[in-house]
Amino acid sequence: MLDVSPLGRALIIAGIVIAVIGIAVTFGAKLSWLGRLPGDVYIHKKNLTIILPITTSILISVIISAIFFLLNRR
Repeated sequence: MLDVSPLGRALIIAGIVIAVIGIAVTFGAKLSWLGRLPGDVYIHKKNLTIILPITTSILISVIISAIFFLLNRR
């Protein structure tokens, strides 16, 4: 296999993350359910809106953890 330096690996991962963010921004309208999952807290008062995306944060954390787990397997 190729010997990849830590800097090279970090740059590859950063590039993938930037590409994923770009795709998410491009297709953001189709991801409108993200942040509105059951378990997300949404409080709307007269002059105040509070959004606590608890379930969305857990889902994103699980997905990112799975990606890093698969990248670190040898």
